[in-house]
Amino acid sequence: MPVYHVVLFRLKPGVTQEQLAAWSAKAKAMVGKIPGLVSLEAGPPLPISVPRAKGFDMGLVAVLEKKEDVEVYAGHPAHLEVHKLREELCVDTLAYDLEF
Repeated sequence: MPVYHVVLFRLKPGVTQEQLAAWSAKAKAMVGKIPGLVSLEAGPPLPISVPRAKGFDMGLVAVLEKKEDVEVYAGHPAHLEVHKLREELCVDTLAYDLEF
């Protein structure tokens, strides 16, 4: 059963669109490198959602083949590189995994 790994990010002040584009590109490039990672999309909230977003500026949804793949994804070197960038750009993160 697929797992949807949903992550919200609260960005540090001064993060540029260029930094976000580079981070998104590196995150999307994990598809095909990490076993079980089927797809990944990232972006800002829709304008209608901004008032309810509680300060989260960006989000991503990664689809993994099965729940066991979440642990593989979390520890994979490609993900650890993206995680390092996240630490440089974000003040807060919220992650949530759903299986259905």
